[in-house]
Amino acid sequence: MAPRKNLRYTHSRMLIFGAAITAATLTAPPAGFLRVFARPLPRPFLRRAWTRDLVPLLAALVALLFLPASAQASRLKLPAGVVVQVKEGMRLLFNGDPEATIAIAKKVQAELPEHPIGYLLEVNALWWKIYCESLSLKYNLIDAWDRKKLTVDIAYFNLAGRAIRLAEAANKTQESAEMHVYAGFAYGLEARLHGLRGENLSVARTGVKGRDHFVRALQLDPDMGDAYTGIGLYNYFADALSTFAKVLRFFMGIPGGSKKEGVAQLEKAMATAELSAPEARFYLARNLRNFDQKYERAAQLLEPLAAQFPQNPLFPLLLGDMNAKLNRREKAAAAFRAAQAIHSRDAACAARIAEITRAALAAIR
Repeated sequence: MAPRKNLRYTHSRMLIFGAAITAATLTAPPAGFLRVFARPLPRPFLRRAWTRDLVPLLAALVALLFLPASAQASRLKLPAGVVVQVKEGMRLLFNGDPEATIAIAKKVQAELPEHPIGYLLEVNALWWKIYCESLSLKYNLIDAWDRKKLTVDIAYFNLAGRAIRLAEAANKTQESAEMHVYAGFAYGLEARLHGLRGENLSVARTGVKGRDHFVRALQLDPDMGDAYTGIGLYNYFADALSTFAKVLRFFMGIPGGSKKEGVAQLEKAMATAELSAPEARFYLARNLRNFDQKYERAAQLLEPLAAQFPQNPLFPLLLGDMNAKLNRREKAAAAFRAAQAIHSRDAACAARIAEITRAALAAIR
């Protein structure tokens, strides 16, 4: 493995955030709930079969009231049909089908052309295509480390920029935590590609702008789950920078962060974010592997994603890499073969997966 400082230097320019879209959290029971249900039932209701019928009914009501917000009703201020489309688009994306997500995103854009959600959904799908196509083995780690500038990047930045403009314009009319989250993630998606292209100053500029939106979102709504994905990644990365980069950050006036706080925020996002919980889990696992060499914890975080989204080769690929670091050769080989067996509909992504898994399997024999 190359010295850790080399890895830190490469990632010092990648001050970037999570990905996806809006938020929801656990809700507290309605006021007076316990008082109402603690009252004794009228006597007629306690007779004969009434008791048998009423107890399971009350149990069902209690269960419904304590369900997470994401399971009860969406916090997204969108038409119900659009919420369903966006959620399905995100499910397809995590399950390894970004093209299907892009098709849904374009439908949402046609239905809501002045809303940022459709453009965010599309640019997020484009990011995952870029991430897979850019995978390589460096520093003894499988990840997307760098990529040259391409003309197709113009469309990517145009989509992110449009989402930013629409969200910020909406906030000027009526400020909301939701629109700040949209803007924050759009800046984060810009920062991701800037980082992959080695554009350090652009990463810092867009990163700080995104952070400001996440901070404001949480000021307006402390329960905005997806805001914790963005601010958690910022705080983690800001603290993971090399000493030299931290000095530069200080003189440039870039806000600092805390790994411990970032991990806690990402864990909160995993439990409460309506749409970006899988990305919070993925990036927390990736960061713990890359920066802290916590391979065991990283593998534990990634395993549920591989099980939940069996058509996404990225999850078993990185899980195999983590198991290889733990010298679990059989488990690593099984994960690499699982990634090989998944048919990716993106030809460029499929080619990268095939090449990397061949090299990874050869390395652990």
